[in-house]
Amino acid sequence: MGYLNTKGVKERTFDAIVIGSGISGGWAAKEFTEKGLSTLVLERGREVKHLKDYPTTNMMPWEFEHRGQLTADLVKENPVVSKCYAFREDALHFFVKDKEHPYVQDKPFDWIRGYQVGGKSLLWARQTQRWSDFDFTGPARDGFVVDWPIRYKDIAPWYSYVEKFAGISGNKDGLPQLPDGEFLPPMELNCVEKYFKDKMASAYKDRPVIIGRAAHLTAPQQVHFDQGRAQCQQRDLCQRGCPFGGYFSSNASTIPWAMKTGKLTLQPNAVVHSIIYDEKQQKATGVRVIDAITKKATEYFAPVIFVNAAAINTNLILLNSVSARFPGGLGNDNGLLGKYFAFHNYRGRINARYEGYMDSTTEGRRPNSGYIPRFRNLHKQETDFLRGYAAGFGARRTNLPSTGWGEQLKQQLDKPTPGLWAVGSHMMGETIPKEKSRLTLDPSQKDEWGVPLLHVDMAYDDNDEKMLKDYFDQMKAMFETAGFTDIEIEDSKQAPGLDIHEMGGVRMGRDPKTSLLNEWNQLHACRNVFVTDGACMTSTSTQNPSLTYMALTARAVDYAVKEMKKGNI
Repeated sequence: MGYLNTKGVKERTFDAIVIGSGISGGWAAKEFTEKGLSTLVLERGREVKHLKDYPTTNMMPWEFEHRGQLTADLVKENPVVSKCYAFREDALHFFVKDKEHPYVQDKPFDWIRGYQVGGKSLLWARQTQRWSDFDFTGPARDGFVVDWPIRYKDIAPWYSYVEKFAGISGNKDGLPQLPDGEFLPPMELNCVEKYFKDKMASAYKDRPVIIGRAAHLTAPQQVHFDQGRAQCQQRDLCQRGCPFGGYFSSNASTIPWAMKTGKLTLQPNAVVHSIIYDEKQQKATGVRVIDAITKKATEYFAPVIFVNAAAINTNLILLNSVSARFPGGLGNDNGLLGKYFAFHNYRGRINARYEGYMDSTTEGRRPNSGYIPRFRNLHKQETDFLRGYAAGFGARRTNLPSTGWGEQLKQQLDKPTPGLWAVGSHMMGETIPKEKSRLTLDPSQKDEWGVPLLHVDMAYDDNDEKMLKDYFDQMKAMFETAGFTDIEIEDSKQAPGLDIHEMGGVRMGRDPKTSLLNEWNQLHACRNVFVTDGACMTSTSTQNPSLTYMALTARAVDYAVKEMKKGNI
């Protein structure tokens, strides 16, 4: 570790510190600064400015040296991150390479990371579903982990609050397991997707097929224009960074908004080593930071700290924040910090063909698909596994292979002959958080900034295997009911982590003996530190989690500021 930077303490003191600039960190920055608090955002990666730092966003396929593909050497050097669907030649610069930031896999785990201002909000798949009370009451009903300290009614107003600002396209479907939100106009299912929707509605009472809900501006409102954003062009090149601001990211939305207040200080290349705990004051007083480039150490101070470093790194920071009061990590009186970690099961896939609608085809690049909300074990336990799964669904018209030479080949490439429809689905299964699924610090190995390497120890269990089999059985039957042919089932056997939906380790709960955070995302044992990213999650549900992180963050900042004004923080 480098020497301590002795720059004046006053210059390094703020009203609030936010660790991380991704989806939840950006929201914390926006909310604090809008409420008039001087706010420091610490980002361990480099600076990325909206528009300015999207180098590939308007490049044509032929402008890439390898036409967008990965070289064999690059795949060999990056066996983990190269598995990610978005890790391609046009977005390599937004991903952490395997050798740059090592970690220890006690069991196989694919940790996909984006260290830059905006984090993975530049790269996420932008699917945004609300949770319902089927999710918030699930642990108590089904007898696993601990009860959530909140219910849907507690977070519903905050879902509305963030949806209006972020811009969420979707249809009001009236489903109790998937509450409606504040939607912009939905994207549309194509003809085969609508056909499948109708077939499922006639064959099943409980298996709706809807258009996915996504953070894309289909019809921007004034609040979006005020952010400098414009309508989604449906280019489906989102992983490059969107020059239109058509999809929600910290870079295009919350961070520039916070910057306009004059209250934001954004510090990139700031690797957070630990949170400083003052034994006499019995609270956290600041954050210890290592400059990513110079390795110099600096301490920053604030009366309230939000930890939004993304789930795994948030656990790491808290575990590394040791003191005489907290020898096992900040707030870790019950020894549960880093435990009950979970993810989503994305192993199941099914593909088929359909011979109908031969007079129709698809065009454009809709950056979204159909969605089948969870239908298993909703109202009662009906299977031999706990909880359930949601599924994506999509259809597209394929083209017959081009043949011939010269002019004949050119004509076929210019006007390809349509083939059959390809249809497909993928599974999004809820996994059960377990005490043995955990994150720990290596006792001796450290990275180049003096931070202990992280051990990741988790795997699929019998519940996951039973759920996977049920997805295959049910979806195959649904495909057969729709008249699809050439049905192929695939278990990708991918390691946990490639879903990029890491959750838990600093879970919320009612009892300090069994949880780390209260109903306001506040550490039970250190009440001026809050966690509102994926680390706070008590269970995983089947929905994409990012919208819930945003809502929890806005809600927690509102509470924290009110408590500060009362003198309670």
